[in-house]
Amino acid sequence: MPIYIDVSAAAHGRAGLGRYAESLARALLQRYPDRFALFHNRDRSTHAIEGLEGIPTRKVRAGYKPWRLAVWLGQLVHADFGRLVPDAELFHATEHLLMPLPDVPTVLTVHDLIYRLFPQYHKRLNYVYLNAAMPLYVRRAHAIITISESSKRDLVRLYDVPPEKVTVIYEAAGSQFRPVPVEAIATVRNRYALPECFMLTVGTIEPRKNLSRLLDALAMTHKKGADVKLVVVGKRGWLDEEFFRALEDHPCRESVQLLGYVPDDDLPCLYGAADLCVVPSIYEGFGLPVLEAMACGTPVACSRASSLPELGGDAAVYFDPISVDEMSASITRVLRDESLREEMRTKGLTQAAHFSWERAAKETMAVYGRVLS
Repeated sequence: MPIYIDVSAAAHGRAGLGRYAESLARALLQRYPDRFALFHNRDRSTHAIEGLEGIPTRKVRAGYKPWRLAVWLGQLVHADFGRLVPDAELFHATEHLLMPLPDVPTVLTVHDLIYRLFPQYHKRLNYVYLNAAMPLYVRRAHAIITISESSKRDLVRLYDVPPEKVTVIYEAAGSQFRPVPVEAIATVRNRYALPECFMLTVGTIEPRKNLSRLLDALAMTHKKGADVKLVVVGKRGWLDEEFFRALEDHPCRESVQLLGYVPDDDLPCLYGAADLCVVPSIYEGFGLPVLEAMACGTPVACSRASSLPELGGDAAVYFDPISVDEMSASITRVLRDESLREEMRTKGLTQAAHFSWERAAKETMAVYGRVLS
């Protein structure tokens, strides 16, 4: 009887949720190769997950939106989707979507509750769906995993979930994120025509990433005499029009380079080339770029909001994400102080090493064990 892991987000290439599902599945399969099977919905956008093609996999033919609706309606009418995961010992829903499985123990990963905390940052239909469906999923799951203490606090407070039902298991940077040779950095620097001195920000472009204020902080940093550029890595997301309008007319427009999506293989060199990684988010369920940058030896200046201080520890420099003055002051301080940057590099490498997918797999198996017992 296999434990099924829902890897739909990875099969559809959905950024952070997909990275979580794929990384956790790989780590679990490496440690316990005979215990698991995979599950995902599939449509024309689905792609194979490299290296996991030989793992037993169950698929349901349904587009993303119809599948979400079917699962929610199934929960409402107490349907049984058990035939989709035959002989399941346990089912782990790794994104905010829990199939109705009345006869199967279930674990649900809740990454964040952004739609409740910042509804203005979500598309209307997505907000309506999550606001209606998530309380049901949270109640029906036998156990819940969250990826930060911040998300656990939100879950307990907003949905009155018993704290003992929720286990915090941190994500980690992938194994490819580590200091890379200067020759490799030079190759990637030439490939993307990177500026000599720049700060890097990584993530899907959406309102909570707070990039409009980062533009203003860049302008303020220039007024203080720092000749630094901003490189933005990440696909366009949703409700991103405000940022692009601000960028079009911004006095720092020529100092901003948009790279869009960048292959994972190039990211360590991009971090390595940057003088500083900036994470200005108003809210993050986890904030993986903090750990990715630190694992590559890059200093990090980030927001002190939500989960980010849990990740950065004493290795990052923090600022209020609403204060452009404070953001600029933190950026300027790091850029001007080489000894501080060196100290942050050393501390960052140590901090990032505290997080690993091997540890996440071990702790996740412990949750499965408690549910099954």
